[in-house]
Amino acid sequence: MLLTLSEDQTQILDFIDSLTRPYVGVPMHDTSFALTSDELDRELVEGGFLDVAGMPELGPVTAALIVEKLARLPFAIESAASALVRPLLDPELPRPICLVEEGQLRKPVRFLKAGATVVVVGATGVRSFTASEAQVRDAGDEVLYAYPVAYLNEVPADTRLHELSADELRRAWRVALAAEAAGLLAAALQSVTTYVSERKQFGRPIAAFQALRHRLAEAQVLTNGAYWLAMRAAGTGDAGDAALAALHAQEAAKRVGYDYHQFLGAMGMTLEHPLHLWTYRLKLLTAELGGRGAQAVAAADAIWG
Repeated sequence: MLLTLSEDQTQILDFIDSLTRPYVGVPMHDTSFALTSDELDRELVEGGFLDVAGMPELGPVTAALIVEKLARLPFAIESAASALVRPLLDPELPRPICLVEEGQLRKPVRFLKAGATVVVVGATGVRSFTASEAQVRDAGDEVLYAYPVAYLNEVPADTRLHELSADELRRAWRVALAAEAAGLLAAALQSVTTYVSERKQFGRPIAAFQALRHRLAEAQVLTNGAYWLAMRAAGTGDAGDAALAALHAQEAAKRVGYDYHQFLGAMGMTLEHPLHLWTYRLKLLTAELGGRGAQAVAAADAIWG
């Protein structure tokens, strides 16, 4: 596996850094559960950053790098499904792209709204349709995730059937999930590290205490693993690699989320600190595609099945 970024990849990530500079911070006095930006979304589309997976010289790895980079922002951007799943279905599908498992209508769906493309994967294959107002129910204050979410009331009978197999869509979905989770984990860790390096107790930063440093080091190892497994899965296109990447990402999110909020003490229980903008997104990602148990089964089936 090549671990060095190409010149094109380096330039693209530099462009992303420049484009997203106004969005790396949280607006002053904002205590929202979720942050979104239509302007940033529009700029990403106009720049073609969500279409690189279909370019032979760039491909899925570059798309995964972009997804990971964007996930580090406090703003939730629908990039993972658009960049890594949509090219396999139809690059012209209207955004946002919402991925739903057949029979899972009771679960909140990320970025769902009227006009969104809903992609349904199940035993009958892969279908899609454009959501109408009547098919979408706003979640309101029912759920506490740092994504804009809504409920899907129904799947209409009139849907578009895609040639892509359900297994291949799940593989791409797992890569997208892993890449996004890797960026969220990295941003959450950076946020926590900054806080504990500045917050003092007993006359010194609490990051100087050995017990805390050990746990942060473990979190860094988990975060690094999530990143490299996601990139490997994007590069190989292998179902086993994708399942392992998603499994590790969901396991890492489950292990570090509680710790991070504990490290911040009372601030970790408030909306005044932006940590929740990453950890609450991770909370929803840990439940996607059946959660850790389903990823473990998928990995076993792909590797030894």
